[in-house]
Amino acid sequence: MFGVIRKALFQLPAEKAHELALEGLAKSHALGAAKRMYPRVDAPLRVMGLEFANGAGLAAGMDKNGDYIDALGDLGFGFIEVGTVTPRPQPGNPKPRIFRLEKAGAMINRLGFNNKGVDHLVGQVTKRTFDGVLGINIGKNFDTPNEKAVDDYLACFNAVYPHADYITVNISSPNTRGLRDLQGEEALNQLLRTLANRRRDLAGDHGRRVPIAVKVAPDLDSEAVTAIAAAVSRHQMDAVIATNTTISRDGVQGLKHAEETGGLSGRPLLESSTAILAALRDALPRDIALIGVGGIASGRDAAMKIRAGADLVQFYTGFVYRGPTLVAEAARGVKAARGNA
Repeated sequence: MFGVIRKALFQLPAEKAHELALEGLAKSHALGAAKRMYPRVDAPLRVMGLEFANGAGLAAGMDKNGDYIDALGDLGFGFIEVGTVTPRPQPGNPKPRIFRLEKAGAMINRLGFNNKGVDHLVGQVTKRTFDGVLGINIGKNFDTPNEKAVDDYLACFNAVYPHADYITVNISSPNTRGLRDLQGEEALNQLLRTLANRRRDLAGDHGRRVPIAVKVAPDLDSEAVTAIAAAVSRHQMDAVIATNTTISRDGVQGLKHAEETGGLSGRPLLESSTAILAALRDALPRDIALIGVGGIASGRDAAMKIRAGADLVQFYTGFVYRGPTLVAEAARGVKAARGNA
């Protein structure tokens, strides 16, 4: 059935297809259909001090505003990450801004953190019935200068803290000007130090310590990996998500849309993102978790991430191409690779 639906959706512009697919899932949720069709794989594990029903998660970007948490939760995900959300609503970059590269199982996007703002997301999150782990991915508004970026992250952090199971700090999207500069040693230490200090206060207020993950780019050299690992360790972050989209065009040269500006995701990212993942595993203490994302299109790909050092996996583009069957397949791949089969 998904193959027929995908064929029809792929006749439409990518962003329109995205919107229609989510609305279709919402209708399916209202009828209770998807949950019966895609039962969740039972493969429990504990990561970041949280209990996950299985190790397969939806990456941020699919549901930026938290409008479809329950509908997506029907598909068997062990965890869902919503966002990226910014303090103020913003429209993102001009359309068209999502492009399919079907022959490569890839996409390029330059969405630019389009979202309805953190207050809207919090309102949606408080209404969820999804019983899996929920991550909330936070960023800065496009017009906030980097020297004031900490203020934006703090505003989002304060707003989502009571409602998130974990919070992801997105410093790696290539579609917000200057954002990746926050991965630099000085800027990153300032940001993580501020969030760590604020978490101590909020943990006392709310009676719980919410884990923090840091999402990094695949376009890092060994020196940058070392510096990021040191900052993450120094400020007692709980996880690193490796990785976001890439500015490289390796593996898609010559394909239609390959020269579009934006971040490349999907199958061509598998090797480079996994290499960064493995390098981070070598550089980080074992008690800091790794979430592997980038290029996962099968259970075998999910297992590869686990063998490279990941504790959990996420995907987005693979889900667009493979549909809901990828969720259970990836969950089983994680389970097998962790030796729990």
